[in-house]
Amino acid sequence: MNAKNLSERLKTVASFVEKDTILADIGSDHAYLPCYLVHAGIISNAIAGEVVKGPFESAQKQVKSENLEENIDVRFGNGLEVVKEEDNVGTITIAGMGGPLIASILEAGKKKLSTVDTLILQPNIHAKAIREWAIKEKWKIVNETILEEHDKIYEILVLKKGKMELTDEELLLGPILLKEKSPIYKKKWKNEINEWQRIIDQLNNIPLTTDVQSKKEELQTKVALVRELL
Repeated sequence: MNAKNLSERLKTVASFVEKDTILADIGSDHAYLPCYLVHAGIISNAIAGEVVKGPFESAQKQVKSENLEENIDVRFGNGLEVVKEEDNVGTITIAGMGGPLIASILEAGKKKLSTVDTLILQPNIHAKAIREWAIKEKWKIVNETILEEHDKIYEILVLKKGKMELTDEELLLGPILLKEKSPIYKKKWKNEINEWQRIIDQLNNIPLTTDVQSKKEELQTKVALVRELL
């Protein structure tokens, strides 16, 4: 993978970026995504944010090697700390982290979202945490997709400002994904059921405490719910 040949995962994230928006890519790693978008003529300006020194330096080198230093500002900082009001950022992308971490980054930096109209988020696990945050902070899901690459399954959520209500089923499974029920989606949740059942089997072999019983019931409820909806 490089700035001109993205992974399918990042290419799908890129497909949701609107033309001429100002982008902040948080946890940008090698800055491949903003470099790709500038080369493609979709955007002309971006911020690549990194909190880890190694990836930050890699992003700097990448941007320099692509001759995009006037277009992409690589900044060192935690989460949305790298975004300034005068940047007038319209779109934020966060890809390749856990859902709870993405939600915590958005929560910690929510004062930086005043100019932002689109969030494009790709959690590796636990997308439910993002949906819960979105409801609380008045963002609505306008698109969701799911894909498989190198034997890993990824969800991508696109959010715009607005109120949203979700059922418990939609919180867990995704309101749009649940309607579409693609083959990859069904594969993901069948894998989840198998994992939950594995944990239940393990719990059956240890002393039954209140916590163990509570965890078993929680997992059994999830298994029954997802099986019914698939």
